[in-house]
Amino acid sequence: MPLIDRQIIFASSTIVALSAFFERFWYLFALYILFNALDWLTGWAKARKNGLESSRAGLCGVTKKLGYWTIILVAFLIPLAFIEIGHEIGLDLSFVKLMGWFVLASLMVNEARSILENLVELGYKVPGILTRGLSITQKLIDGKAGGQNKK
Repeated sequence: MPLIDRQIIFASSTIVALSAFFERFWYLFALYILFNALDWLTGWAKARKNGLESSRAGLCGVTKKLGYWTIILVAFLIPLAFIEIGHEIGLDLSFVKLMGWFVLASLMVNEARSILENLVELGYKVPGILTRGLSITQKLIDGKAGGQNKK
């Protein structure tokens, strides 16, 4: 089977699985996968430009991405458990669902920032509004997730 067919099958299967598990929010996880791929590709291009390209570094990058997906999985599974515990003891703990969304948002910002940093190091002129905007967004996410709702 040609490589492109395998890639299409993999992408389609991934989207179907995400749709089934995350229902109407599947596109956010697909966007995160896209960010993962773009970060990996721009990181590889940067390493190649700087003569630092290696299989070991690439494997470390892929392993790191899998670790981030593990963090996301755990951040969404913990609320499922707490909500069920809450039902058993008569408490509404549905607010803990926010944990997974804050983790996903934070990791998306990190990936986007990394992509932009790689592009800058590759010589692209990245508009300051993107880098400053992502920095501000990260601070807002960290503040909300940490319970610091300052206005």
